[in-house]
Amino acid sequence: MPAHVIVLHRWTDSYADYASYLDHTALRVSYVTTARARAALPDAAAAVAIVPSTEDRAAVRAAVDALAAELGPPERIVALHEVDLDVAAELREDLKVPGDTPAELDPFRDKLAMARRLAGQSVAVPAAAEAPDRAAVAAFAAEHGWPVILKPVRGTASAHVARLDGPADLARHTFPADLPLMVQAYLPHAVLHVDGLADGGELRVWRASRYVNTCLDFTRGEALGSVELDDPVLLKAVGEFTHAAVAAMSTGPWVFHLELFASDDSTDPVLHVLEVGARPGGAEVPFVWREVHGVDLMAAAVDVQLGRPLPAAPLPVDPTESPGGYGGWLLVPTPAARPCRVLAATPQTGHPDGPYAERLPEPGRHLADLPGYEHSGARFRFRGRSSAEVRQAIARTLDRFDYRCAPLDPAAPPRVVVVGTGGRAYREYALADAAAHGQVATVNDRPADWELPYLVDHRTADTDDAAAIARAAAEALAGADGPAGLLTWSEVLLERTAEAAAALGLVHMSPQAVRNCRDKLRTRRLLEQAGIPSARHAVAHGLAEAEKAAAGIGYPVVLKPRALAGSSGVVLARSAAELREVHRHADDAAFTGLDPLDGLLIEEYLDGPEISLDSVVVAGRVHCVNLARKRIGYPPFFEEVGHLVSPWRDEPWAEEVVDLVTRIHSALGVTAGVTHAELRLTARGPRLVELNGRLGGDFIPLLGRLATGIDLTAAAMDASLGILPDLEPRWQTCAAVRFCYPERDGTVAAIDGLDAARAVPGVERVVQLAAPGQQLLLPPRGVVPRLAAVVATGPDGAACEAVLDEAARRISVSLTPTERS
Repeated sequence: MPAHVIVLHRWTDSYADYASYLDHTALRVSYVTTARARAALPDAAAAVAIVPSTEDRAAVRAAVDALAAELGPPERIVALHEVDLDVAAELREDLKVPGDTPAELDPFRDKLAMARRLAGQSVAVPAAAEAPDRAAVAAFAAEHGWPVILKPVRGTASAHVARLDGPADLARHTFPADLPLMVQAYLPHAVLHVDGLADGGELRVWRASRYVNTCLDFTRGEALGSVELDDPVLLKAVGEFTHAAVAAMSTGPWVFHLELFASDDSTDPVLHVLEVGARPGGAEVPFVWREVHGVDLMAAAVDVQLGRPLPAAPLPVDPTESPGGYGGWLLVPTPAARPCRVLAATPQTGHPDGPYAERLPEPGRHLADLPGYEHSGARFRFRGRSSAEVRQAIARTLDRFDYRCAPLDPAAPPRVVVVGTGGRAYREYALADAAAHGQVATVNDRPADWELPYLVDHRTADTDDAAAIARAAAEALAGADGPAGLLTWSEVLLERTAEAAAALGLVHMSPQAVRNCRDKLRTRRLLEQAGIPSARHAVAHGLAEAEKAAAGIGYPVVLKPRALAGSSGVVLARSAAELREVHRHADDAAFTGLDPLDGLLIEEYLDGPEISLDSVVVAGRVHCVNLARKRIGYPPFFEEVGHLVSPWRDEPWAEEVVDLVTRIHSALGVTAGVTHAELRLTARGPRLVELNGRLGGDFIPLLGRLATGIDLTAAAMDASLGILPDLEPRWQTCAAVRFCYPERDGTVAAIDGLDAARAVPGVERVVQLAAPGQQLLLPPRGVVPRLAAVVATGPDGAACEAVLDEAARRISVSLTPTERS
């Protein structure tokens, strides 16, 4: 079996390109990550486990144990972020996995142990001591003088670091509970950082940079930047000192990030180690190295943790020889307390002396209070022919950059924007349920009409454009100061809504996960890759390929377009002759607003009852809620003519269905929202037909509310806010919908008996779906040619069917027949 490698991952940006570091076909690579960071992982992952935080040791250990049970014991554990190194080391020790153990990592994570080790090798460090209380700090200051630096023994990104200028500052300072601290002598010098690769105590490649401001200044709201050095005299001294520090810390292969104090004497600077990490530098360092110097520090760190040799560096060891020029970066913190909404963030890459890359929050984006430089605010990267050129570009960018934010009140009423309300007949109940739950605004490609009684705001936009949706949604949210959400129940608008939500920093299924669901071929391949039972399948271009694929799979087969909706073009072929007869129906199918993907999917026919299961997904956890039993008509087509929601938790297949659906969400990267899974209960167990990344249609959420009291529309609003809804059933009964169809093709003259149908005891509502003058064509000539929908409730399925039978009997239609050519 291929070796199993587990990766702990926390970034949302592309700091690490795992797909290029690890051969996901030769290895079984699994990941432990957060819901927010899931979208940054490669699709080729063997498995993904979601945890609330990669710092949650208990959750990470449970996830690792589950991955080991599924894929075998890990042979390596990889962690690239500084904060995750400790957890990875503990796991390696517990699971007897090669790599750094806590004892081996300790000198790089425990800053007191680090200082003692360096001092023992005659490498200069500032005086330091443990600081359990004020008395210890006062005693240290009496010996070494004020000011002093108080900081965690193990910490990152200057969290909980404070400068104390005297006894008054010490008296006012609050010591964090259960956080070991140390005190260090303050040095009023510039701070440098040196990054690179080392092996055998020798420097393989390195670059030194001077900070613009300090990490401590950054925690106080000032910008933080860095400029690579080109001064040969200073670099010679830094290089010699770095060599001594690196050799004192390790003689093995490693990626290092060294921070130094440097006095102002550029001809003979006095240097002290601030700290050193066995990892790539943070902030924009990995990007600058990759983009300016062609060296991927993250790839090298993976090599070290896998026991592979360090790669050959494609640039000179001497940093004064820099073929790609000199790099730099700048972080601008958010100018308001978080959570906040971005009012302005002006792009800078268009300026001749501006950055070559930037990551800016879109105006209207909601910024949560998240840790780490990645989420700190605006990020810029620079390159130039000299240090002075880079330094000047950073200064000019800071002068020009307009960055404004407005704070939000987490306690204020939330507002959710619905993109694309859909047709009134099918979705008014959903909008009414949403409005009963909280503030609702809409974005549509037309002015609001029937929606107005339910809305606090409404905007029009080109809904074919994700950026236009984002702008309109931001305008609709600008009138509220509380939490915000964005959702759609339209399959046509799902991907663009996901892109808009990503731009606005709102909770939503990622665009990648949407594509994984929308492309049915991609869905099948990802399930197959994850070892999840699915359907045999192939993609075909033209009739000849379809016949060959069907012969290979075995009849009967289902033909379906890769990315349409509403069962458009989905057809059954039980023989080669039938396939030739129905192929054009699938190949020529269309759905307004959706572009067909290349090729036609040919799948084995999944025999057995068809069901749908609606789930609420919050922070990566899947909560299966609402199960409907489908009624299918008009064979060989798959027209959904009705649905029944009834108790299902005691069914013999219930547990297997829940497990399958949960695994499917993980394989497709779905970590947020409300989903609608369609499945078949085959003799070999449940199998997925498809997973839809939005609220179910055909009144199914309404049936769920009537049958259980669980309001899926309200749940979708909560999920869009990152809130886990109350999903406990309030009662258990049955609810069903039946759709009435004409007996033949024709143009509707009149529909009669709707009021009589409404009067049948047990009927909850009757909804007219066709209007006089509307042409209805039965499958395969038309799409959902329905006259009306009848919704009924009852104590069991049989009672619902009896009510529906009587109500349907009372409805009649007058048609003008359609001439067939």
